[in-house]
Amino acid sequence: MMTLLLAAVLLVDTAPEAAVPAPPQRVRSVALAPGEACPKPAGDEVVVCAPLDEPYRIPKPLRRAEITAKNQSWVNRVATMDEVGRVAGGLPNTCSAVGTGGQTGCTQSMMRAWAADRRQLARESAAVP
Repeated sequence: MMTLLLAAVLLVDTAPEAAVPAPPQRVRSVALAPGEACPKPAGDEVVVCAPLDEPYRIPKPLRRAEITAKNQSWVNRVATMDEVGRVAGGLPNTCSAVGTGGQTGCTQSMMRAWAADRRQLARESAAVP
């Protein structure tokens, strides 16, 4: 049994190694203008083509994906819970009808909402081709 195992190990060890292809000698990156075709590789060359109007590999609809609540970091979750607790408690600068200083943050709240609306409009207008 031991000699059979030893013979198998020797046969495997003396087997010729598989031919591993050599890496390409040259890698060329080409930025294409609209309507241009990707050039053909010459010899041992790799050509990577990227159009100028779409330079990223990730499709455009996937680049601006909103982060869902289940994929939020814990830092953002805690900040949201803290803000909700502040508004519910009527703390100063929260624009709440409850508590002693709740009315002091109404202007800040309106300005944050306005800025968020402007950012959303800018995102939507940038997405239109």
